[in-house]
Amino acid sequence: MIVTVSRKAHFNAAHRLYRKDWSDEKNNAVFGKCSNPNFHGHNYELIVSVTGRINKETGYVMDMKILKDIIKEEIEDAFDHKNLNVEVPEFKDLNPTAENIVVITYNKIKAKLDPILDLEVVLYETPRNFVTYSGR
Repeated sequence: MIVTVSRKAHFNAAHRLYRKDWSDEKNNAVFGKCSNPNFHGHNYELIVSVTGRINKETGYVMDMKILKDIIKEEIEDAFDHKNLNVEVPEFKDLNPTAENIVVITYNKIKAKLDPILDLEVVLYETPRNFVTYSGR
C-alpha cells in the first residue's frame, strides 16, 4: 500500500522581493510594498508530505521523528528568524519569493530522504497565500 504522511512546521523570516539588476522604480512597479528596502516579514507555515510504501517490518512510510529532525535542521534552523536575502546563502542571488522558497525547501529535504520516497511541500506565506511544489 502507498500512503502519504505529513508533518507541519513553521518559521518566521523577513525578506525583500526585488531584483538587483532593476531600478527601484521597476522593483516597486512589479513587487509593490513587498520591495520595501527595509524588508518585511511573514510567519511561514510548512506542510511536508512524504509518500511511499508502508514498510512491512515497521509499519511506517518513514519514521516521523526523522522527518521532524530533517525539517528542523534543514529549514527551521536555516530560515527561522533570519533575513532571507541577507543571511541565507541560497537567496544571495535568488529572489526569495514564496515560489523560490518552496523549491529550495523541497530540494533541501529531498536530498535527505530515501530516493524511493516522493515528496510534496506546501508553504503558506499568509493564511490565504500558499504555494505547492512536488519536484515537477
